[in-house]
Amino acid sequence: MEYQPNEHEPISRIVLASSSPRRKELVASLDLSLPVYILSTDADETVQADWSPRDVVEKLSLRKAEAAKAILLSQVDSEKSYSDLIIAADTIVVLNGEILGKPQSDEEAIEMLTNLQGKQHDVYTGIVCIANSSGKMHISHRRTKVKMKPLSAERIKRYVATGEPRDKAGSYGIQGLGSTLVEEIDGCYFNVVGLPLSLLSDMLETYGINTI
Repeated sequence: MEYQPNEHEPISRIVLASSSPRRKELVASLDLSLPVYILSTDADETVQADWSPRDVVEKLSLRKAEAAKAILLSQVDSEKSYSDLIIAADTIVVLNGEILGKPQSDEEAIEMLTNLQGKQHDVYTGIVCIANSSGKMHISHRRTKVKMKPLSAERIKRYVATGEPRDKAGSYGIQGLGSTLVEEIDGCYFNVVGLPLSLLSDMLETYGINTI
């Protein structure tokens, strides 16, 4: 879905619809000449059984973006008025067609990592951008293949004991200690972190926002 920027409606603020510190850091790394406002949402994250991985990340990202837009609309009487570009993202890990979300316990994290060890899996991240003044949106996603090392049960337990897997899809964080578990990746590294910057920069350009 392409968007031609309206020169009469310049974007004055980025709204990142995410509580993820990793995504916040990645957006900050682009050094955009715009203020960035972090807005957490409680969007419904249930999925339908017939959704493909692409459907999951794109539709959940859209729910987050729309939830953020609704919150912003409820704040229109605030002292400041912004022309916002809302950015929302969702990341999943897929192993043999099964979606692995965030573990609900250390035991579940151990189970996920045991299943992932020694195998290749896919990481999908969807991104949705919505200009709240015009409603124009852009939806896309990236996929990266990740191969994890063969891991002993003891090493998996030690990693889980660090606490790092608890809020990570697939129970590992490639930007942290989880990097020591990964043998190789095929595709965008930042996609695995949770926000493919190359894709995002292309999407931002459709709104007249250049990263370089």
